[in-house]
Amino acid sequence: MVTTLIDSRRAWNIAAQVPDPEMPMLTLADLGVLRGVEIGADGTVVASLTPTYSGCPAMAEMRAEVAARLRDAGFAKVEIRTVLDPPWNTDWITPEGRRNLSEHGIAPPGAAPSGPIKLTLSPTRRTVPCPRCGSADTEETSHFAATSCKALWRCRACREPFEYVKEI
Repeated sequence: MVTTLIDSRRAWNIAAQVPDPEMPMLTLADLGVLRGVEIGADGTVVASLTPTYSGCPAMAEMRAEVAARLRDAGFAKVEIRTVLDPPWNTDWITPEGRRNLSEHGIAPPGAAPSGPIKLTLSPTRRTVPCPRCGSADTEETSHFAATSCKALWRCRACREPFEYVKEI
């Protein structure tokens, strides 16, 4: 039992350090997509991942990298599970992950709304502070960026463009 607990913690620590393929300044743990790591009775390491959104193309890379790192660490049997319920949301990004986004010039998402959400076709957030200078005088230039979960914004104060992780 103690060995299994130690191995489970070791396996978690290995999987938690895998960087997100689209935002490599974040680990899968910081992004909140690593849901759990357990060791089954037969010794199989089972890592559970939740995609940031349905059809996320980075999931295949995440699955492969977590499995490869666990195998490289000596775990012979590895299974990667995709967990869809509850669905991922931006509240799962850790404070460290939010700091890393900002330090890399990407505006982190705001807190997800709680309770019922009125469906609108307008943006969920009216102001996005510039991750470089902190100004709130910013504007969206494109609702889509390099990945579907980000938008392009520009700061009117420092005139720098930046990406913004959309709230989900």
